[in-house]
Amino acid sequence: MAQIIKRGLFMSFSPTSYTAAVLILEATNAQLTSVPVATHIDGTSAQSGALCAVLFFDQNNTTDGVVIAVYPNGSSGIPTPAPGRVVFVTGTQQITAQTINNGSTSTFTLNSGGIPGGALAVVCKVQLTSSTAGALAHLAPHGASDITAYMTIGGIQVVNATIYESGLLPLDTQGRIDIKAIAGNCVIWLTTYGYIM
Repeated sequence: MAQIIKRGLFMSFSPTSYTAAVLILEATNAQLTSVPVATHIDGTSAQSGALCAVLFFDQNNTTDGVVIAVYPNGSSGIPTPAPGRVVFVTGTQQITAQTINNGSTSTFTLNSGGIPGGALAVVCKVQLTSSTAGALAHLAPHGASDITAYMTIGGIQVVNATIYESGLLPLDTQGRIDIKAIAGNCVIWLTTYGYIM
């Protein structure tokens, strides 16, 4: 029983059964159906018209295989937008009661609690309080040219009130963010519970 990898044309993907229809290129009239797909491939990357690699565990049994890779076929099979996967992890407090003075920017690295290096963004909950009415904070990837273009929390109406926000916060390539306090000193907590690769 010899294993073999064959090149194919990815015809369709079923996320329900996690299987694909594949046309094996060496035998253009042989379309295989219900071929299992490796779980690292998802609906964003399993594009019709893409090329694929199918590993057959027994080269004489076309029903005993798995699609192990999907890749562009010239201009076909290129995901638009590029694949991005949200992964949820156990909530981890990354920033605890950090005071940021009015007009100041602080930088933090979000690399614990299951957030891997190379993550593009985090799913987070942010908590802010201030002794100044109207205080707010801008959060952005470290070094962003416009820190106001990303997440903002605050504008509190009552002194010492607490405001909560949740959202997606982009990271720089080293997993860092900047937080800038505006209109008053701010105390910040930040919890992550997911990331995007």
